[in-house]
Amino acid sequence: MNLRSMAHIEIENLSFSYPSASRPSLTDVSLAIRRGEYVVLCGKSGSGKTTLLRHLKSVLTPHGKRSGDIRINGVSLEDMSQRDQAAKVGFVMQNPDDQIVTDKVFHELAFGLESLGCEEKTMRLRVAEMASYFGIAGWFDRDVAALSGGQKQMLNLASVVVMRPDVLILDEPTSQLDPIAASTFLHTLRKLNEELGLTILLSEQRLEEAVPLADHLVVLE
Repeated sequence: MNLRSMAHIEIENLSFSYPSASRPSLTDVSLAIRRGEYVVLCGKSGSGKTTLLRHLKSVLTPHGKRSGDIRINGVSLEDMSQRDQAAKVGFVMQNPDDQIVTDKVFHELAFGLESLGCEEKTMRLRVAEMASYFGIAGWFDRDVAALSGGQKQMLNLASVVVMRPDVLILDEPTSQLDPIAASTFLHTLRKLNEELGLTILLSEQRLEEAVPLADHLVVLE
């Protein structure tokens, strides 16, 4: 069986309402993304893009009334442990500062692996490989606070990818970046998709750059 033809992410009849909201944020949304696809999600402001993406990681799912199901590799998120989700589903937020948790670049790269209980020798090797892959070895000992916005977001991405997820979810990750940093970031995503086979679901406003790099465009009404 060709794994690429299998649905890697399945959203089935997902509806969601925030508490006290006058109308649902999501109504009967269904979507299937095959393994190894690079998909861009777009829609008007307030259409529910962030709400939808946050449902793909239980720890980020907002509080409210929900129906429907979400499956990764055929397994419902409700049946997947937090540890498995942390390892298999990477998430990059809009604002780099909202995701960074340590003070040094090297520690930020290692933080996720430490949380998963990765053996130290393996962790050092993977951190070094990822720093080289992303071209950030020169910042290794720098304070995170001294990095530019583009560098912080690239560090966030590297800190997620070092855990070797199967799925990468990104919620408008270039919204805080200048045009050059944004272009570099989007092309890095395509490189990760092609070279590492990551399944990518990206919410993005810079459609003129993002869409030509993607396999599919999904519009959320």
